[in-house]
Amino acid sequence: MSNNCRLFLGVLIGVVLIGIVPVHAGSPKDIQNQGKEMVKDAEEMVAHGGMGDAKAIVHHCAEVAKHAEAILKALPSADEHGKEAAPHLQDAVKYCKRVAEMGDKVDPGASLNPATKARAAAREAMKHLAAMKDSGA
Repeated sequence: MSNNCRLFLGVLIGVVLIGIVPVHAGSPKDIQNQGKEMVKDAEEMVAHGGMGDAKAIVHHCAEVAKHAEAILKALPSADEHGKEAAPHLQDAVKYCKRVAEMGDKVDPGASLNPATKARAAAREAMKHLAAMKDSGA
């Protein structure tokens, strides 16, 4: 693994572990807003990939992973829709880690495949997150 890739993975892990945008008290509205931002980044990631911009793919995928991790931490354990969204959020993180491992020096077409899978996972997770209702807590 190249030094640049190691550096990027270190930064990605640091962002995920330390720089997560907090979702306040796991409220469905806040989780849904975070999910919308995640999907927006996923869409931009694939759009840039179609234009051959590998750096943008890596950047937006790191943002998707950051949002997905924050949502996973904020999901209420008793919410069925949240439970259904969790595996898709985990998939988005997994595919974005693959993009990070590839780095921005590879052919953008190579990183576009896992990026597209991350977008599909983010979209599917958002379907479940959108169905969450506020329990009044």
